[in-house]
Amino acid sequence: MSYLLIGNISALICDDCIEPLAKGRLRIYLPEDTYPADTSGLAKFNHLIQLTPTQVARKEHRLLTETVLDERGDFRLSWEQLHLFTEPLELDLCLEQIPGRASGKNSVTQYHLSKLVPHWKRTKDKYLAAFAYVIPSEHWNLIRGSYDTWVISGTVRHFETMAGQPQLKVEIYNAQNGCLLGATHTNGQGRYKLQFGVEDMSAGALPVKHGQHHTGPDVYFKIYRNNQLLWEEDAQTAKCPERRAIAPCTLLNIVIKPASATRATRQLTHWLGGWSVVTRQRRKHSDDFQLLAPF
Repeated sequence: MSYLLIGNISALICDDCIEPLAKGRLRIYLPEDTYPADTSGLAKFNHLIQLTPTQVARKEHRLLTETVLDERGDFRLSWEQLHLFTEPLELDLCLEQIPGRASGKNSVTQYHLSKLVPHWKRTKDKYLAAFAYVIPSEHWNLIRGSYDTWVISGTVRHFETMAGQPQLKVEIYNAQNGCLLGATHTNGQGRYKLQFGVEDMSAGALPVKHGQHHTGPDVYFKIYRNNQLLWEEDAQTAKCPERRAIAPCTLLNIVIKPASATRATRQLTHWLGGWSVVTRQRRKHSDDFQLLAPF
């Protein structure tokens, strides 16, 4: 008999957007010599507690197996039968880079995820179990920040119908130097996701004190259809509090009026380029932006 453990590990960017932890490494450890007789409380996840190199080294002899998560965050682990049917397993996650971005770090960071007893089901020739876990956004926000990377997600909608606008090119700019931070296209529902790192901010990055992470840039957008400018924001839009020093995981929804794109750069007073900016809070995740035509 053998054991087969399958599942998925992803991270929550905002309320309705997740990203798989592609290329993360899942490590499974044997239980320690002593463990509670009552294992009912062991299935609690710890939201990735970072381990020191010393802590990792101390349990290296208990490593049972490990694997790399695929592009969807899926994993598949198998090993020969041991006395594990009712014993807890210890799960750790190792990250060397963040999904979609190369890491600026020189070493792997290992996080403790959980101790749990999988719900094994016996088949003809093996014990089978599965689990999936989504890292809460507040914890993923901190981890992404430690890697000096950012991910922006949202939906581009038409101001009249509020329908998502598909197949549009979305560009995001650093207002401090006018440099392009990243570009992507909306999907069939008008949703987009952009990723960039501190290296993309160039000279426009804010100063950082020793031991601190880089502060996010102030940002503004341009939208294209078939390489033709459809709508753009004035760079001064980035002075709005909600656009300044954006968090590593940020939700920015945009409502556009394509026919008046050229008006967006005319003036900035209370009106930004002929548009009024209306913001509203979305829990703890950044904000929605709606650009409405003047009265």
